[in-house]
Amino acid sequence: MHRFITKTVITVSALALMISGLAGCTKKPASADNYAVVGITQEPAVFDPHTVVAAGDEEIIFNVYEGLYKFDYEGNLNPCLATGVEISDDASVYTFKIRKGVKFHDGSDLDAGDVVYSLKRAAGLLDGQDGVALVSELDSISAVEATSDGSVKVTLDSSSYELLSCFTTGIIPEGYDNCQKAPVGTGPFKFDSYNPGQSVILVKNDNYWQKGLPYLDKVTFKVCADMDAGITELANGSIDIFPYLTPDRANQLDSSKYNILSNGSNMVQIFALNNDVAPLNDVRVRQAINYAINRKDIISVTMDGAGVELSTAMSPAMGSYYDTSLDGSFAQDVEKAKSLLAEAGYENGFDITCTVPSSYLIHVNTAVELASELKAVGINLEIKQVDWATWLDVVYKGRQYETTVIALTSTYAPYDVLERYQSTADGNFINYSNPDVDKLMSQIPMTADQGERTALYHQVLGILTEDACSAYIQDPTTITAVATRLEGYHVYPMYVQDMSQVKLSGN
Repeated sequence: MHRFITKTVITVSALALMISGLAGCTKKPASADNYAVVGITQEPAVFDPHTVVAAGDEEIIFNVYEGLYKFDYEGNLNPCLATGVEISDDASVYTFKIRKGVKFHDGSDLDAGDVVYSLKRAAGLLDGQDGVALVSELDSISAVEATSDGSVKVTLDSSSYELLSCFTTGIIPEGYDNCQKAPVGTGPFKFDSYNPGQSVILVKNDNYWQKGLPYLDKVTFKVCADMDAGITELANGSIDIFPYLTPDRANQLDSSKYNILSNGSNMVQIFALNNDVAPLNDVRVRQAINYAINRKDIISVTMDGAGVELSTAMSPAMGSYYDTSLDGSFAQDVEKAKSLLAEAGYENGFDITCTVPSSYLIHVNTAVELASELKAVGINLEIKQVDWATWLDVVYKGRQYETTVIALTSTYAPYDVLERYQSTADGNFINYSNPDVDKLMSQIPMTADQGERTALYHQVLGILTEDACSAYIQDPTTITAVATRLEGYHVYPMYVQDMSQVKLSGN
């Protein structure tokens, strides 16, 4: 990630100027239409910032919780509930200065005790947690303590120069244990209600520490059955914002009523192959699948070409951490695919199932195109559509599947992108295992020189590509429709719906 911050001391002068500028704004009277409705196609499940798994849940609670640091829509990592951090020379101790004047949604004041409690809870250090981290990226934390000046000192069990982006995890009040039913954070919006199958409603946090924000009084995240249902609701005016459109659906909308915004998503759409399941446990079969498919054609069919072809597990959006030498590693070669299948003992091909979440049209359409292309080499792909909750439970958590199509999201940090490929990682739902990758991933956080870390990332990407651990398709462009009655919405290069800057047009 080319914007990853590695300075030992980080200040917030730019953020302070932004806040002071906002503080001088004149507040306008409340309007009856001072709200926004965001269409989502994924049923919310988790509102706890430390146990959330699905990106669709994170895009909602991004507005409720805040961490010590926070990403903006340009991918920059900025101080948030911390005003800065001092990192020891060996990157084993992070000391955060905690922002003053911040209130939680329950009216209590943020202090070091809340941060200590939250980080301990996330790292599995509270009594009764037995050291099991709720946020796996923070499992290297060995101690968290408040200092005499009100700062928070975080000690790691080993050096990590790649951990700062993980301190975006939500801070909650000390001792609070009801995040799932009644979320309490410091964000621009407060949790109001959740009606399963229908909506999540957030309301304005009048005590938000960034004076002047948010502009809206209420935001409703409305559950739509699928993209087509969302388009219908857009057309009849019952929702204002609908993200993750395909270009053809976006082109159906009235340009006088909706602005179409887009940005690179930094997502990795993957044709995931369960490496524990025969015949996918044979690298030759996985390589054959990679050679059999035409990524350009898939992107053309599913996104009207609005995507970046991928050959490996990282998007070029990650800058220098991405290895451009791997581009085109699996250019379509049907004869080579057939030869590899024959070598593996499958000259007549085989049957296999793709379990795909029905609520994501792009993934369903990708599976359909994959089935068509794989047929040319004798692989019969049966598509099984399931609802999101089933996919999450059976495929992601249970790993009881053969293949699937999904988009992998991450924070805007290279380690977060690749840590799922460690053999023991919770997110390693493809059951991939390579001791060389495990060794390299353990070395990366302890490597001080950024150039050397970049080289290690390239080595990992090379191994993942050589092993053909799955078939990577594209980084799809995020396309969002926004009603012209609103302005201030930004498309993030990550799975986020930031409603803090959205307001009525002309206000």
